[in-house]
Amino acid sequence: MPASITRTIFTTLFFSSIFIASPVVAQTFTACNPLNRTDCPHCPALSTNHTFDFLTSTAGPTWNTTAGALVYSEYNGAQFTIADRGDAPTTQTNFYIFGGEVEVWMKAATGQGVISSIVLQSDDLDEVDWEILGGNETFVESNYFGKGNTTSYDRAIWHPVKFTPQDDFHNYTTRWTQEEIEWFIDGASVRVLKYEEANGGKNFPQTPMNVRLGIWAGGDEDNDPEIVKWAGGKTDYSKGPYTMSIKSARVKDYSMGKEYVYGDMTGSWESIKIVPGNSTIEKQLNAPPPLTASQRWNKLSPGARIGIGSVIGVTAIALIILAGIYCVRQRKAGRQERAMADLALENERRELDAYQMRMAKGGFAVSSREVEGGRF
Repeated sequence: MPASITRTIFTTLFFSSIFIASPVVAQTFTACNPLNRTDCPHCPALSTNHTFDFLTSTAGPTWNTTAGALVYSEYNGAQFTIADRGDAPTTQTNFYIFGGEVEVWMKAATGQGVISSIVLQSDDLDEVDWEILGGNETFVESNYFGKGNTTSYDRAIWHPVKFTPQDDFHNYTTRWTQEEIEWFIDGASVRVLKYEEANGGKNFPQTPMNVRLGIWAGGDEDNDPEIVKWAGGKTDYSKGPYTMSIKSARVKDYSMGKEYVYGDMTGSWESIKIVPGNSTIEKQLNAPPPLTASQRWNKLSPGARIGIGSVIGVTAIALIILAGIYCVRQRKAGRQERAMADLALENERRELDAYQMRMAKGGFAVSSREVEGGRF
């Protein structure tokens, strides 16, 4: 056994004497368990290696926010925040890997009882975890489960770190094959689990898994007291909000195919069928971005450009002619309106002059129009 692993185990025994048990209840669930049903949906395969950049986007439609809401920042990436009781923002992939690597750049959340998590999980509840406690600045935890077996909690190992996980981003990587699982922190291996070490392979995670990133309050007062103890104590929401940040996630699928199918209800890796064909997820991820207007123009043939230019030129000339005709008509209409206004003004001036002359001669102050109308 490597010396680094031996040191980690001794450290784990010491740390476990402080925290006693480790009942990890992460944000995990399954909509259809293939161990109990034969009609569960097939698992879409990633079938490639891809880096999801949370600094510039929401990582695209291949991720699904299953709880809460995420905020995205060009400096800190995806923000998972607990502001009130019940908050547990989580996102997971719409694809699965069957063996592979998951590399996440994460800054853990602060806060007593607050858990920042990176989880690989299958539909039959195989699980591989990273979990970091908000109140623990010197250790991070790796863990695993097989088929949802929680009869014992002796699988977690606490790894000492020389940095504060809540202060800056660090690289947490999991490498998973059918023979072993290896955990890395900033590129350094900190744990290796062999297939036979997981209860003779019965508890070894071995079925297609998706990736889940999330934050939850293990220290919520409604949780089991052992969970609260493992999480480091009760969570004080008044001191929040508490935020976990993810810059990027690289996911590599070691298998190649369109999708993964459970061949029976055993949950063994041998029972998994790889459906041949092209992965729709891979096609979606590798699809080129839509062309810009200038790129579409540059792709046109010279003849097409000349044709389009001619149409645009003729259209522009026609618009100029129409605009000129409109202006001429408007100018003519304006002259007619001005002439009518001048005539009305001249009539009013003459009427005023006649009125003033009658007044000067002692006549009534009535207009000639009223006299002609027969009112007097």
